[in-house]
Amino acid sequence: MDHHILAIVSITGIGLDVLAGHYLAYEMLGGQHGPLRLLTRVVTYSVVFGTGYGIGLGILFGMASGAATGITVALELQRTSRGQDHYSLAWEAMFSAIRAAAFGAALCPLVGLPFAVAFAVLVTAGQVLAYSRGMRPSLDYEAARRARITRRQLWGAVGRTVGYTAAAMTCSLLVSQVDHPWRFALRLGLVTGLVTAAGVTVNPYIEYYADHLPERRLGVFGICLLLCGFFLQSIQYLVAIFDIPLT
Repeated sequence: MDHHILAIVSITGIGLDVLAGHYLAYEMLGGQHGPLRLLTRVVTYSVVFGTGYGIGLGILFGMASGAATGITVALELQRTSRGQDHYSLAWEAMFSAIRAAAFGAALCPLVGLPFAVAFAVLVTAGQVLAYSRGMRPSLDYEAARRARITRRQLWGAVGRTVGYTAAAMTCSLLVSQVDHPWRFALRLGLVTGLVTAAGVTVNPYIEYYADHLPERRLGVFGICLLLCGFFLQSIQYLVAIFDIPLT
């Protein structure tokens, strides 16, 4: 077993234990009006986007892009759910840069640093332009026990597909040539567009349950997370007990 993987597994276990503690301490954290709603959004959106990107572009891409997208989208939708206006364009530009940096970092091992940096810069600029025209995660916001996607959200996903494809092709032609540039660009654009459309579709469902957290279910979920964290942390000791060689 690779010692880097073992370290990542152990850290993940610790993180799950910390997360479980937040769920088990629901009342201490302020109940329905505490930070747990934001935490629930962060975890859920990270899983949704991370799974989609992971299936389409690999585990590393899924982890990096899922976390960055989940955190920033959760912050924006939490604000909207409270009836507040969206963040200023400067904050939205920062959110765009965070997501683009995660995309670039995940792409770097595949396409090299120049391509990854150029792609992150182009994607950030494109997202800021979209924000300035009203295309943001809170567009047509709704919290309901049903999935849905509006026409404007669908066009936003289409635009994201075209934009990411064009950005990848531009970087391939001007910065760093990759193998099969059209195939790579189309794959990147299509995966991004499909994941965006899927996330928007389940968005009302996630938002509804984030604002209607049943206490007993939270406790059960917290216990499950705690057990998972304990199991992951114990792997390092099982490796030592059974003398599994590390590389």
